[in-house]
Amino acid sequence: MGLTVSSRCSGSKLSEEDLKKEGWMRRFTADEPRLSEAVELYRSLGYEVHLAPAEFKEENELCKTCIQAECQKYRVIYIRPRQAEA
Repeated sequence: MGLTVSSRCSGSKLSEEDLKKEGWMRRFTADEPRLSEAVELYRSLGYEVHLAPAEFKEENELCKTCIQAECQKYRVIYIRPRQAEA
């Protein structure tokens, strides 16, 4: 309820364009502990939260290797106003 997590490293099932069409607003990329803090804050402010795997377009091969090895660690935070329940 309000918090969804995509589990694939290769990206969310929904594209960023699809998320925008559904009213989601991209905020930022984070990992723990800031990730949980931000989710808690946005929820307390009345937002729904969607977390999607971060996709990094690194040119540096060393950075790219580390990021890919830790891909489950980073999430992009999307928020939207909470939908009224029917």
